[in-house]
Amino acid sequence: MADAQVLTPEARAVHRRHAEGAFDLAGRIPRIVLEARRVAMATVHGAHGRRRAGAGENFWQFRPFTSGEPAARIDWRRSARDDRAFVREREWEAAHTIALWIDLSASMGFQSKLAMAPKIDRALVIGLALSDMLVRAGERVGLLGGPPASASREIIEKLAQTIARIHRDGFDDAPPPVSLPALSEAVIIGDLLAPADEIVRAIEAISARGARGHVLVVADPVEEAFPYSGHAEIVDLEMGAKLRVGDAAEFRARYLKRLADHRDRIRDACRRRGWSFAVHRTDRPASEPLIGLVGRIAEGRKG
Repeated sequence: MADAQVLTPEARAVHRRHAEGAFDLAGRIPRIVLEARRVAMATVHGAHGRRRAGAGENFWQFRPFTSGEPAARIDWRRSARDDRAFVREREWEAAHTIALWIDLSASMGFQSKLAMAPKIDRALVIGLALSDMLVRAGERVGLLGGPPASASREIIEKLAQTIARIHRDGFDDAPPPVSLPALSEAVIIGDLLAPADEIVRAIEAISARGARGHVLVVADPVEEAFPYSGHAEIVDLEMGAKLRVGDAAEFRARYLKRLADHRDRIRDACRRRGWSFAVHRTDRPASEPLIGLVGRIAEGRKG
């Protein structure tokens, strides 16, 4: 399925303004960063509780000493304040690596009047907010096929700068087919309207060594419902090609089936590899898919 949007003539100029504004990333990144921080802070409580006792470096808690443990584990300073011995437990720090990919293709600039934001804004806010939450939980986050993952508390700013540079220098509309280690996870966010073969090939390559992954499709509500009527024109935002489809209402059934078949292929590839797959509409809050992603990543850790 090609990257395309259906536009009536009167909607074309509005869409062009939206797309041009959405892809001035250099000017938009500061606002997106602030929004990502706001969403992350509003979502973080109770969403990703990974902390547990184990071999690590950070102090976690004191607990009473139990018979049979080595006496060297007793924290004598803490024990001196009470009538019993206490052990200083450390936090488990088997940090995983999360590789993030966000679709920056031209179709991501689309925003209908029903949507709360362009798809590119929503994808960036979700991806950056997720990165911040994961780093706070002890994970390392990087970009798929990019520089090494980082556990920096400034991860939102670091990733945003790299994404802006990628957008300026050129990018692909499908995830790169790079293999990840078994303890890594990929998070793919975008409208994923690139040819299904390319997306499936990327999923197979990423998970070849056992890495898990999560796909989040970001869609404008009109892309899901196709509410157009009258004569319409399909515009390929990647190549500039145009196709007049006649009456949009009659074309709707073919469009929706094509979209469903396209997503089914991606969903099936995810299922084969044990990945999660979800769809988010931009007329819904960003916190909803964010909570879902955090929950699925945490559930995978338990598994």
